Amino acid sequence: MRFGIMFFASATGDARETYRTMLDAARLADDGGLDAVWTPERHFDTFGGVFPNPALTSAALAMATNRVQLRAGSLISPLHNTVRVAEDWSVVDNLSGGRAAISFGAGWNTNDFVLSPASYDNRRDVMLEQLQTVRTLWAGSTVELPNGAQRPTTVRLHPVPVQRELPMWLTSSGNVQTFRDAGALGVNVLTHLIGQDLDQLREKIDVYRKARAEHGHRAEDGIVSLMLHTHLDADAETAIARSRTPFREYLRSAVGLERQAAGGGGTISGGLSLPDEDIPDDLIEELLDVTYERYLSQGSLIGSPDSCAAMVERLAATGVDEVASLIDFGLPADSILAGIAPLCALAGRHR
Repeated sequence: MRFGIMFFASATGDARETYRTMLDAARLADDGGLDAVWTPERHFDTFGGVFPNPALTSAALAMATNRVQLRAGSLISPLHNTVRVAEDWSVVDNLSGGRAAISFGAGWNTNDFVLSPASYDNRRDVMLEQLQTVRTLWAGSTVELPNGAQRPTTVRLHPVPVQRELPMWLTSSGNVQTFRDAGALGVNVLTHLIGQDLDQLREKIDVYRKARAEHGHRAEDGIVSLMLHTHLDADAETAIARSRTPFREYLRSAVGLERQAAGGGGTISGGLSLPDEDIPDDLIEELLDVTYERYLSQGSLIGSPDSCAAMVERLAATGVDEVASLIDFGLPADSILAGIAPLCALAGRHR
């Protein structure tokens, strides 16, 4: 089992403090032997919106780290010009000495698509086409595109990347077709446990491995990365008590973003919908408690290296190869940073 750290802050304060924490945590992860640092793409909301561009955060991380892979988790590619995506990440690859990687996502929040309204309805197909174009450019081949005078123009990627091949993931919110697509394309998978449990995930991983084999890729080479909220301490009860209130408020912010997306005329993450009626405040509080307890027992690494070892074993048995540890769910900076050393200790046990 491999481990990396992932950021997705619900930031209501000074963004500079969030970025300082990101850099400090990445340095600790780098020194402690973790494998990756993921930064997301979110827009126009306090929930994640401090991270609107993973290429920018990864460029900063390239200057602060030496060995961890720097990954977009996720790049919402239909919001962007495809060639510009390849250019930006080639810069990251050069700055980092060949440590760039991307998980491509189709996006779900209709409000994000003010950046590219025409891409929303067919965003999944757009994303898959973009992934192939980035691959082509990264390999040194050319693509032909219309210029400002609508004349066909040959484009080649500059700067030339360090890596011969860009490591790629597809982000899935649980749709089995995304697992199938990732297998057919020979790329990795990034997913989570919202709307799916480990038994369902095991079935989808089987679909992924079979699709890889059917399309000429080694089934065992693909990486399944699972996002899990993570906070560790030498004492499990301390970690649990420290996490409870921040995590509940983090969940409240997530619900707020989902409602905003639904109100904009779209679906919520995973293609689901929300009821029209308001949920009473007391029921919201009860749901937050229940959800926290569910995450604590079935969908997180909150506790000590000892108490979380069984969960890591369950993940391995499910077919998960790697944990993307979401560490910044509302905890103060000193607590986030204090949790890195025990996470590295947990990772060291399961290599």
